[in-house]
Amino acid sequence: MSRAKKARKFASMKRMISNKDARLKENQGVAQKKKVKPNELQINETPQGSSALFFQYNTQLGPPYHIIIDTNFINFSIKNKLDIVKTMMDCLYAKCIPYLTDCVLAELEKLGAKYRVALKIVKDPRFERLPCLHKGTYADDCIVQRVNQHKCFIVATCDKDLKLRIRKIPGVPIMCISQRRYTVERMPDAYGDPKQ
Repeated sequence: MSRAKKARKFASMKRMISNKDARLKENQGVAQKKKVKPNELQINETPQGSSALFFQYNTQLGPPYHIIIDTNFINFSIKNKLDIVKTMMDCLYAKCIPYLTDCVLAELEKLGAKYRVALKIVKDPRFERLPCLHKGTYADDCIVQRVNQHKCFIVATCDKDLKLRIRKIPGVPIMCISQRRYTVERMPDAYGDPKQ
């Protein structure tokens, strides 16, 4: 008998309030906000869609193509011995203008002496510079922000995280390296379009 009492007492001590309990102060405000009158019309704000998009087709994309390049794309191009501008033109069959943000340039400079070849290639006059007005040198956020503002860019990257973020933005193609050549996602008329 005494063992059963101990077990009950132990179990009753272990009971705790859950995080979603309405008695907590944080959850009381949330519960009040959720109460909506059934007769009222609920308004949801959505961001305005780009005027460049015709369904999922981006009408601003056309020759000459404007391509924003990421740091790892430059490094993988060097490892695969690909000339960036020439290979882009071979992939898209049109004139390509590669763009570099200040963040990408800063990342390459931070990488040090190992990547001085990449830095030398990037300083070629064929590469256009895009000035950055934000704090920090994290290039992924900068690229995503630019692509959200202007839908006229193709993003050249081999970074999986950045690809996932850009795939969520409609109408923005991604250029990457596969089988030692450049391929473009979401652009069916491109030469190196990967089979899906």
